[in-house]
Amino acid sequence: MPQKRIRTVRSRTTLRSLAAQLGVHVSTVSRVLNGTPAEARRAASQEVIERIQSLATELNYRPNRQAIGLKTSQSRLIGVVVPRLTDLVLATIYEGIDAAAKDSKYLTFVGTTLDVPESQSEFCEMALDQSVEGLIIGDARTDHVSYLDDLARRNIPLVLVSRHAPSHCSVTCDDVLGGRMAADHLAELGHTRIALLSGEPYATTGLDRSVGFLQRCKELGIHIPSQWIINSGFDTLSGRAVGERLFSGGDLPTAVFAVNDFLAIGLMGALRDCGLQVGHDVAVVGFNDTPIAAELPIGLTSIGSPMEKMGYRGIELLLEIIAGGQPQSERLEPKLFVRESSQPR
Repeated sequence: MPQKRIRTVRSRTTLRSLAAQLGVHVSTVSRVLNGTPAEARRAASQEVIERIQSLATELNYRPNRQAIGLKTSQSRLIGVVVPRLTDLVLATIYEGIDAAAKDSKYLTFVGTTLDVPESQSEFCEMALDQSVEGLIIGDARTDHVSYLDDLARRNIPLVLVSRHAPSHCSVTCDDVLGGRMAADHLAELGHTRIALLSGEPYATTGLDRSVGFLQRCKELGIHIPSQWIINSGFDTLSGRAVGERLFSGGDLPTAVFAVNDFLAIGLMGALRDCGLQVGHDVAVVGFNDTPIAAELPIGLTSIGSPMEKMGYRGIELLLEIIAGGQPQSERLEPKLFVRESSQPR
């Protein structure tokens, strides 16, 4: 007769069992392991904090999030909504969001909407059903502000990242300034025949970069023809398609500012196929300074935006709101990185 296998169940390590072994109050252990770093420092000395953390690691302690939420009315969950995570810019912003959440002992979960307004509303409501303490929203649209206003009327803590909307706290790059920097750079190289790939009309990233660029060109006496200001998607395929149309005629610009790197990269492919040399025949400037920009066969000049910092600050401001504060929106400073795609003429 086969012998039955006896399965042993290992007891769960709890705050109370840790406190008993360490000889400290259970509330102290809770603040160190489940609170923020500041709460831990207020609860115990550095020596006690290290003892608690060491034993918790040794015994594989895991917090019971459900129990914590029931006791404190705090789920320590944050919902994050972005258009897509295949976009390197958005993925990098999310890395900053997640790092800040972990530093404050919060857990994030993300939903993608493909920039569809109905998907934004649906995901946010699903997140609220899970008792999130707040929302980070990365897909704000100029034509869908009413839902954000509705969340605010319901006193739902939220912070916008990357894009902004009136009356809502946001952390963005100073995109208007970035656009002006691109105009100054191309003007200093002597370009006066410049086209603008302005992205989607509902995204404040592309809108602000375009506004700053056009304002500065006007101040410098550079006229941009309306047919050279082109809306499109933000991806490489859109950049290639726009480039093929733009450079198929006889009246050609000598420089192009694309409001993100992927548009610029697609454009560079179209220029190559048209027999034009990037940086020699046509100068190209992108935006965001994604890691790929410097590694292209012809390095892409780009306006760098502090993507990871944007996400990190978004969480910090959201936690201020959750705690009852009213932080102001922030615009982080861009920086110009000059490479071969915009060589001196």
